[in-house]
Amino acid sequence: MIKVGLLGFGKTGSLVAKEIAADSELELVWVCRRKIPDNLFYASHALGFDQSFAPFVSTEQLDSAYLDHFPVDVIIDFSNSESVTFYSLFAQKSIKIISAISNYNEQEFKQVEEASHKTAILASPNITLGINWLLVASKLLQKIIPHSDIEIVEEHFRDKSKISGTALKIAEHLNIEPSQHVNSIRVGGIVGKHEVIFGLPHQTIRLTHESVSRSAFGTGAIFAAKWLMSKSNGLFKMENIVYEKFVKHISNLEI
Repeated sequence: MIKVGLLGFGKTGSLVAKEIAADSELELVWVCRRKIPDNLFYASHALGFDQSFAPFVSTEQLDSAYLDHFPVDVIIDFSNSESVTFYSLFAQKSIKIISAISNYNEQEFKQVEEASHKTAILASPNITLGINWLLVASKLLQKIIPHSDIEIVEEHFRDKSKISGTALKIAEHLNIEPSQHVNSIRVGGIVGKHEVIFGLPHQTIRLTHESVSRSAFGTGAIFAAKWLMSKSNGLFKMENIVYEKFVKHISNLEI
């Protein structure tokens, strides 16, 4: 049983918590959030469970003594970039970390890197399995047809103001300029959609990933946590998992 501590309980974090609680190989030990509502002490009750488990802990209460009293094997972080201040503490306790934060600044990411010298950390701005398959597949297709035109289209909910961190990451991996080749659409009813379009003479190839529920982030984080348990110190990305699986199975592929 993998013991999990969760940072963040917003729209995405609460769905991630539900996915963790439903997985028979994981135990949700506690959930950290900035403020704890009055008369709501357990995340399990907020998720609709009758049982009392996964107590809420505030950011002020989360310290070394708390971690000794409520030990976990892995932290799954769906809060914000400020949570990186806890990473050195987690690393000292040899707790592995899954970070789904997309907007670290340079100084914050240095803290992530420093913590990875003492524990295993997987950091990816979009931790869904599908988007990382799309990223690897796009890089492979670009190598096969290097002279194609490439455009990235990212679609998100209306209130998302900044350009998608995932789209920027795809552009970086494909070595194309985001300001010229990333197109953003903001409308209601969309969770998140990314499309990579390859333009060739007389034809186009489109690789598309769409999240129909934020729960996809939970299944991706769980998959990553199980993979990370066998790793020692170091900084990993979700693409490492996908690439490892790809290399493992490509030799058995029959054409």
